[in-house]
Amino acid sequence: MGPSVLPAWLQPRYRKSAYLFIYYLIQFCGHSWILTNMTVRFFSFGKDSMVDTFYAIGLVMRICQSISVLELLHIYVGIESDHLLPRFLQLTERIIVLFGVITSQEEIQEKYVVCVLFIFWNLLDMVRYTYSMLSVIGTSYAVLTWLSQTLWMPIYPLCVLAEGMYFTYNHLYSERRDILRVFSIKKKIRYTA
Repeated sequence: MGPSVLPAWLQPRYRKSAYLFIYYLIQFCGHSWILTNMTVRFFSFGKDSMVDTFYAIGLVMRICQSISVLELLHIYVGIESDHLLPRFLQLTERIIVLFGVITSQEEIQEKYVVCVLFIFWNLLDMVRYTYSMLSVIGTSYAVLTWLSQTLWMPIYPLCVLAEGMYFTYNHLYSERRDILRVFSIKKKIRYTA
């Protein structure tokens, strides 16, 4: 009996490419499912679908963003040849907004800006993961390359605008809640005195 021969994709020189391809494929499937679900819900329910976007796709969005933390490890270990700081800032910003703000406050989850923010994030990620997945196997499409290199230019400022609107809603809501709480306390004191 001779030595066992591994399939080509499991040989040491292809393991990194196979791993990255599977990682990008999983991320692409997750983000495309989110965007497809949001689109179908919008065409089925209209504006009402935007209100409960987080309830419909929030879990998958949190899973995809949690898995994306592996990209920092990929860059640090050398599996990916990308810059660590920009990716770190992007992931940190998304994790803070998604987990720290959106997930923790139910009253904000129903705002339209959450739907808009998820659309922007998923558009960017679908193009980026498709481009990266095909680059790993050596396939290149001019349109996809162009989209991957230029789509972020209009989308990132729109994301910042949407996040600014989101934090403004959040801040205004918390101020209004605090004012109403103080007003109701004063009203109760007046009636008890």
